[in-house]
Amino acid sequence: MNPLPHKTTADQRIELGLRQNAAQFTLLVVVNALVGGMLGQERTVLPLLGERVFGIRAYTAGLSFILVFGVAKAATNYFAGTWSDRFGRKPVLVAGWLVAVPVPLLLIWAPSWSWVIVANVLLGISQGLTWSTTVVMKIDLVGPARRGLAMGLNEAAGYGAVAVTALATGYLAESYGLRPAPFLLGIAFAALGLGLSTLAVRETREYARLEAATHVARADGRHDHLHSELTNREVFTQTSLREPALSSACQAGLVNNLNDGLAWGLFPILFAAAGLSVGKIGLLAALYPAVWGVGQLVTGALSDRWGRKWMIAAGMWLQAIALGLIAYVDTFAIWAVAAVLLGAGTAMVYPTLLAAIGDVAHPAWRARAVGTYRLWRDGGFAVGALLAGIVADALGIRAAIWTVAALTAISGLIVALRMYETHHRPATTAQEKATNG
Repeated sequence: MNPLPHKTTADQRIELGLRQNAAQFTLLVVVNALVGGMLGQERTVLPLLGERVFGIRAYTAGLSFILVFGVAKAATNYFAGTWSDRFGRKPVLVAGWLVAVPVPLLLIWAPSWSWVIVANVLLGISQGLTWSTTVVMKIDLVGPARRGLAMGLNEAAGYGAVAVTALATGYLAESYGLRPAPFLLGIAFAALGLGLSTLAVRETREYARLEAATHVARADGRHDHLHSELTNREVFTQTSLREPALSSACQAGLVNNLNDGLAWGLFPILFAAAGLSVGKIGLLAALYPAVWGVGQLVTGALSDRWGRKWMIAAGMWLQAIALGLIAYVDTFAIWAVAAVLLGAGTAMVYPTLLAAIGDVAHPAWRARAVGTYRLWRDGGFAVGALLAGIVADALGIRAAIWTVAALTAISGLIVALRMYETHHRPATTAQEKATNG
């Protein structure tokens, strides 16, 4: 059977499926890699910059750049979903890149820590607009059958670029100093991302409209109450609180980024206190997102076969074990093993949570549900920065890591008890045949 056709306003036929939209999907993977690179320029260098250049000693103050980043990104995620439904995906993506352009320049020229804070507000806004939109656009293109694989590819590109950039900036900082060399990469990423998004990326909102028009209710009756006509308030309430799978995903996403904020802000300081060189700190800072990024190529596709729920719960528990190991030991080799485990656990969780949101949310309000989920998920950066900073100031860095490890284990338990399996695979339907590209 031929894929489902649909005519856009420009009288062009569109089809759902990964194979049918391979060129545009690949372009969006590249764009999201550049989005990840903008984040990766800070992972190794910025905590050290705060301590060594600006003399930031209190952990809470040092983590302030992550706190404002998390608040800005979380809020922007929500509006990105609403705006992409109202104005289209591409304008939101381009706007995000425009906001990103000044970020590396501010980090290079910053005469005080307040400039760094402003740069991270802009980075958070930019990441909320660009990353959220690339997620929604890929979900639009592929249809329901290979959603997990699509999210795995998206997140692998983004966090693989975070890892490569964190490693590169570590070596640049060791060879040429903390500024300006590491942030020159950010200037290149912003220029490329803005150019590709403006000139080559196409609008995908019509693909979501096609899927909505051909949407087939689940045979088991799940989601029947989640009809297509929901207000913004109803979408927020269902996603955040009422719908068991959606709300379980939101809390797991928040806790996942809570421990990522901890890793971003405190791990480099912990490793430096143990006497590691900037190059080795950069290697450890890169190892975790590298495994996270590459692992999602496998875990996203596996969740299409095995289901979402237990992949998420097991990933949270593996992260908790890894964090406990980092808090317990003080040698480079064991820290490297723990970083691999932390990356593997995060890889199990990250694309699977997004795929679960896509499973449950109706195509007509899916972009808003993704925005709401990402509001809670990236709010974890702010919660993690505040919680980790307060505990570290009071009891030390290792106590902060133990605290976050416990919260991560509890989050996995909530998923196990409250979430149902969202990925329903009945006998192959005509729609699935049509969309399975």
